[in-house]
Amino acid sequence: DLGVGPTQELTAALRRELCIDGVGDSVKAKQVLRRELLSLVNPNLDRSLKLRGASGLPAVVLVVGVNGTGKTTTIGKLARVMVAENQSVVLGAADTFRAAAADQLQTWGDRVGVPTVRGPEAGDPAAVAYQAVQRGIHDGADVVVVDTAGRLHTKTGLMDELGKIKRVIEKLAPVTEVLLLIDATTGQNGLIQARVFAEVVQITGIVLSKLDGSAKGGIVVQVQRELGVPVKLIGLGEGVDDLVPFEAEAFVDALLSE
Repeated sequence: DLGVGPTQELTAALRRELCIDGVGDSVKAKQVLRRELLSLVNPNLDRSLKLRGASGLPAVVLVVGVNGTGKTTTIGKLARVMVAENQSVVLGAADTFRAAAADQLQTWGDRVGVPTVRGPEAGDPAAVAYQAVQRGIHDGADVVVVDTAGRLHTKTGLMDELGKIKRVIEKLAPVTEVLLLIDATTGQNGLIQARVFAEVVQITGIVLSKLDGSAKGGIVVQVQRELGVPVKLIGLGEGVDDLVPFEAEAFVDALLSE
């Protein structure tokens, strides 16, 4: 899943390094491979979440991605992490297209002890997002996290709706993070998704879900290069504590572990 370009760069760098150093030892060769992979993943990117709002306003995190990537579950896990760090959170159930999506988000909200703002099924997602941010401002919340429908990147109308949600929110407060969820098992399809979403909203970070399976998530390298945006979080399983910060060194070690 590294893709042709990065793979060619990697093999060229390995040939060069191994020839220069005269490496004939497999252990040393693997050390060179690790170093070159780490360079591709880029350990110097700022992977911190922007969870501080401007001028007393709450930070606003918009979570986007195609169907089935696990946005609602990820939001629940993210809320749990923020509550554990003593931040007050409001959830916005702006996925009004999927049956029971608001119920699922509210279940997460109840579980971690934060309010969930929701509207009628098939209602206006932008209105729900606006109300969620209003609630966050009224309550003096630190962060508002807004769930969005699993937009298929081929459906122009839904993508336009996503742009509208962001514009409406920003009448009240700046959006501090737009997190794109990518299923680590989708490989190159994830890159196509990333391109389309980046055209509609300014992506600030990537969350790789389902990295607990056999997929190695080599798509990280290409998506980061394509968007100039770091992978900030990874999902390692179904448990409530399975959303963790992305660490380049640990990721590369996992790539080399099998």
